[in-house]
Amino acid sequence: MREARHWLITGVSSGFGRTIAEAALARGDSVTGTLRKKEEAAAFEALAPGRTRACLLDLTDRDNVLPVIAEAVERRGGVDVLVNNAGYAQAGAVEEFEEAEIRDQMETNFFGLVAATRAVLPVMRRQRSGHIVNIASVAGLMGFPGLAMYSASKFAVVGFSEALAGEMAPFGVKVTVLEPGAFRTRFSSSSSFTRARRPIDAYEPTAGQIFRQIASSDGHQPGDPERAAQAVLQLVDLEEPPVHLLLGKDAVRLHRQKLELTSQSIDQWEELSSGTDYV
Repeated sequence: MREARHWLITGVSSGFGRTIAEAALARGDSVTGTLRKKEEAAAFEALAPGRTRACLLDLTDRDNVLPVIAEAVERRGGVDVLVNNAGYAQAGAVEEFEEAEIRDQMETNFFGLVAATRAVLPVMRRQRSGHIVNIASVAGLMGFPGLAMYSASKFAVVGFSEALAGEMAPFGVKVTVLEPGAFRTRFSSSSSFTRARRPIDAYEPTAGQIFRQIASSDGHQPGDPERAAQAVLQLVDLEEPPVHLLLGKDAVRLHRQKLELTSQSIDQWEELSSGTDYV
């Protein structure tokens, strides 16, 4: 019989975080979830009284991330699965962004994720068990014009996850980075998807068009969030889970295209690339 697990999930108010939390609760696990709004806490804890605990936390408040998460883990006597889900996306051409917008994107999507991870690492290392699931994006495997800052933050998550997987393997701690395509999470029509505050007319046919396309696709994305949540449940049950897991046929297709183009580029420029060593 499978033992119940305790999950810590960042950003459980909506999207993947909420769907994964509900799936874990449905099979008898317990979930501590972080939220930024106090009015959302009661609704989350009502999902499964006694097995849910809301934790008010803004991941950009780095002074509080470590102590708040450490306390949440201590209250439950440990943590089996950490899902780093909290994040948002900004669309815009590189020239359109103000520096504060760029830093905010990285603070939430990358530095907040790192802080949450660092808070649980000592616990998982001592337990010699646990699974860290970082939600990146297919945009963390290939850069999309008009999403440079979002892609940069997710590329950082992917590289961080790969390195962390190697560091934690000797302690029995598993790390997987998820790279989803487009899912019907209402992400693209919510405050989690914004446009750069200083749009430039010259970029309207490119970055502006991409923002409008993504925003208008809400409700029509091919990915099913509930199926994705079930995939995560299967993932954490595996003895040897993958470090990378694509989610969605679109993510698989796009990544295959990226690998093919990369292979072609290596072949085309191999002589130039290899000619830089000492002879």
